[in-house]
Amino acid sequence: MSSPTLTDKVSKMIYQDILSGEFKPCQKLVVADLKRRYDVGASPIREALVQLSWTKYVSIEPQKGCWVSPVCIDELADLYDSLRTIASVLLKKSIRLGGEEWELDVLTSYHKLSRISLNDENFDWQRWEERQHQFHIALLEGSKSPNMFGFFHDLINQIKRYRYFARNNGLDTRQLEINEYEKILDLVMAKETEQAAEYFDRHLYRSMEQIQTTIENAA
Repeated sequence: MSSPTLTDKVSKMIYQDILSGEFKPCQKLVVADLKRRYDVGASPIREALVQLSWTKYVSIEPQKGCWVSPVCIDELADLYDSLRTIASVLLKKSIRLGGEEWELDVLTSYHKLSRISLNDENFDWQRWEERQHQFHIALLEGSKSPNMFGFFHDLINQIKRYRYFARNNGLDTRQLEINEYEKILDLVMAKETEQAAEYFDRHLYRSMEQIQTTIENAA
């Protein structure tokens, strides 16, 4: 069996190539081609593909091969329905249970996000995406619910593939608004639990609509 470190490295490279759009949805992933691309043996390639199938980035069919998982509006809606349900519970718990350290983490993550200028002609969307992700994580980490938070993290990772697909296929970044994140922050810091949860839910739903529109236009 190959080294776990090598398998993880290969898995990350394939993962990044899927996010970047180098590998398209439904594209077949041939082990021989991947060996040449990444200059590694067949064993870590196969193990990496199995790892990525666990997170639903790739689909494996016995005796048929492996493909990049398709994008599907029905799956997108199901992922966001699940995300919105669990995010509401976690955010309310975070507001109730989170202490000063949690509040500082939320403020810090928002500050880092707000420092990215959306009007910059060299706008770094990937940097924005990662900082937005960290802001969402910070908001919900105060819930002290590791199992539920783990489920949230799994959902976010699956949705990440859809968000990158949308960006690679014409998502209008002018739709991004830092004021939306500031409003969530203000409500959370003010302990306006119901309003914060409602506003965060609308934020997630709006994100889903933007991705859905991009998928429909790309079809």
